[in-house]
Amino acid sequence: MTPRIRTLALACAAAALAAPLVTAPAQATPTPPRTGFEETNGARWTTQPEEQELLSTVDRASERVSVSRIGATKQNRPLQLVRIGERPAKNTVLLICSQHGDEPSGREACLSTIRDLAYAQDKRTKRFLSRTTLLVVPTANPDGRAADTRGNSDGVDINRDHISLATAEARAMAAVIRDRQPDVIYDLHEYGATPKYYDKDLFDLWPRNLNTDEAVHDEAQTLSKAYVRPAAEGAGYTTGTYGIWTDPVTGEPIKQTAGDGQERILRNVSGIKHAAGLLIESRVDPLTDAEKKDEALNNRRRVASQLSALGGLFDYSDERRGRIEAATTAARAEGFRDRGPVYLGGADNDPAEPAEIIQDPPCGYRLNAAQYGDIKDELALHGVTVKRRKSGAYVPLRQSARALVPLLLDERAPYHLVTGTPDMSC
Repeated sequence: MTPRIRTLALACAAAALAAPLVTAPAQATPTPPRTGFEETNGARWTTQPEEQELLSTVDRASERVSVSRIGATKQNRPLQLVRIGERPAKNTVLLICSQHGDEPSGREACLSTIRDLAYAQDKRTKRFLSRTTLLVVPTANPDGRAADTRGNSDGVDINRDHISLATAEARAMAAVIRDRQPDVIYDLHEYGATPKYYDKDLFDLWPRNLNTDEAVHDEAQTLSKAYVRPAAEGAGYTTGTYGIWTDPVTGEPIKQTAGDGQERILRNVSGIKHAAGLLIESRVDPLTDAEKKDEALNNRRRVASQLSALGGLFDYSDERRGRIEAATTAARAEGFRDRGPVYLGGADNDPAEPAEIIQDPPCGYRLNAAQYGDIKDELALHGVTVKRRKSGAYVPLRQSARALVPLLLDERAPYHLVTGTPDMSC
């Protein structure tokens, strides 16, 4: 595979590890801004004011970039969406950066990538951005980042809130997914290693939820196995499957500790909402004695590994854009056929039990006025079609969000919002 956009992301990684940028000649374009992380050579993470200054500078400097406010946290920090593209393009990729506030390396990779794509003038990057719209939520949990905590300012794990949408952060992301319908959703995280069984530089995982359309699921696996992992390995990083411990001698899996099909996690919601989702996790722990002695060295390795994987994502988005669009478009239309079971449990590596399968789903669910009043905003944010009735509302299954509806309204679903009344009259 000929490297194209990947070279840009690897250049970003080198910039994070190397000396300050060279001052441009007087006739050249202005020198791109640097993140706080880069300015300190990885000694500390970029602050919120530094992030705002960088985004503002990039927004002013580049016509291909626009920055919009999509919400605010409880502590009134802005939730922002950055759009990067030469022109509107059907193929859309969404990066969600650092949902967990104490996992900052993905955010740093996102910020430097925004900057580099904004200022790049080479033909390959311009061609990529003419055929792909890149959307970035650079800090998905600003309050948690400020406090260096996993959860938001209420202590809620945002990555467990993509069904209930109780947090401002998850609501903002749901609205972006509803309105922009990304073909790929790439979710950047970090993890703590357990040597010798679970200590790769990068782990990744696709949607395991069984309601994910087969073609979309296959695309997500292709993104992982044929693009992200080879790109990272080509840069010298080790890779593996998130949540799977392996035997250090044979390399065979010995147990699973995370990464199931639970629907409320963004990785799985991505698949249910017809996007090729991928979770990426860089290793927090230092790898060498040098990294143990020098925290900045460890930090730079964490960010550089994320940037190497982003190169694979960009290659995937560029090379397979037609196949990705075909898969996601077909998946969004499939719900209107109103056929097949809906799964309340299980995963692609864990068959659902009979009690976890709705073999003959109802035509829809009836909600009384109080129920509809309680969750109408959440249904709207999820993009669920609702028919108003005098007595409340009716939610048909025959719609793009067909598999999502029972997860929200059926009493058997683990994280349902209310208990709707099934309509079996069809």
